[in-house]
Amino acid sequence: QGQLVESGGDSVQAGGSLKLSCAASGSIYRGYCMGWFRQAAGKEREGVAAISSPGTTIYADSVKGRFTVSKDTAKNTLYLQMNSLKPEDTAIYYCAAVSWCGSGSLRSNAYAYWGQGTQVTVSS
Repeated sequence: QGQLVESGGDSVQAGGSLKLSCAASGSIYRGYCMGWFRQAAGKEREGVAAISSPGTTIYADSVKGRFTVSKDTAKNTLYLQMNSLKPEDTAIYYCAAVSWCGSGSLRSNAYAYWGQGTQVTVSS
C-alpha cells in the first residue's frame, strides 16, 4: 500500500509564506502524478496544484502566481511553496497521488492515494 505524509502546515499572517511537504512511500513510485488539494470548513475539497509524471504543472486560478508545486524525485517528496497567503487560503491541505493523470489533474476523483492532511491557517 502507498502512504503519503504531509507536513509544514502552520498559522501565519496574511502576506506570509509556508512550504508544505508530502513524503511518499510504499507503492507510490517516483514517477507518479501528484497533487495538492484543500478543504476549508464547510466547503468541498478543491484542487490547488498538480504535477504530472513528466513534470507538467497546473494550478487553480485562485493560487496562480502565488503557489508553486514541485517534486524531488530522489526523495519521492512533493512540495507546495505558498507565498502571499490570504485568509481565504485557510484550509486543511491534502496531498494525493495516482499512477497516471495525463498532463495533470485537479479533480479529486482522479487520485487513488491520499494523505491525512495538514492545517494551514492565515489570519488577517
